[in-house]
Amino acid sequence: MQDRKGGCLCGAVRYVLKSAPRAIAICHCTHCQRQSGSLFSFNLVIREADYDQRGETMVYVDEGDSGQPVYRHFCGSCGSPIFAKTALAPGKVVVKAGTLDSMEGLQPKTEIYTDHAVKWLAPVAGAARFPRNQ
Repeated sequence: MQDRKGGCLCGAVRYVLKSAPRAIAICHCTHCQRQSGSLFSFNLVIREADYDQRGETMVYVDEGDSGQPVYRHFCGSCGSPIFAKTALAPGKVVVKAGTLDSMEGLQPKTEIYTDHAVKWLAPVAGAARFPRNQ
């Protein structure tokens, strides 16, 4: 796999993904909706060891529905959400796919928190759907 690159809107944060994602998912939870300012978040789950970042992020500590912390990293200059780390998945980062330089070849395989998806949004063809996080 060729490395994927990405970064924030202003360019202060840049990163490289050095492996293929372990999961490609859309999250419809209300926290992802609010963080993204959109209907959902398009995410890549990758091993933390395969994520290399230049530039500093700020962190907002959120709480998942498990009650465990979710560390949401964003650019302190432009506010772009970059990635999240969860206490329930140590060693993994959830990269916000909208920050990639190219999304070519990425197809969501899963949709989670579909119980919060807007009703008029069609399901992603071929993606497994779950009302909560599986």
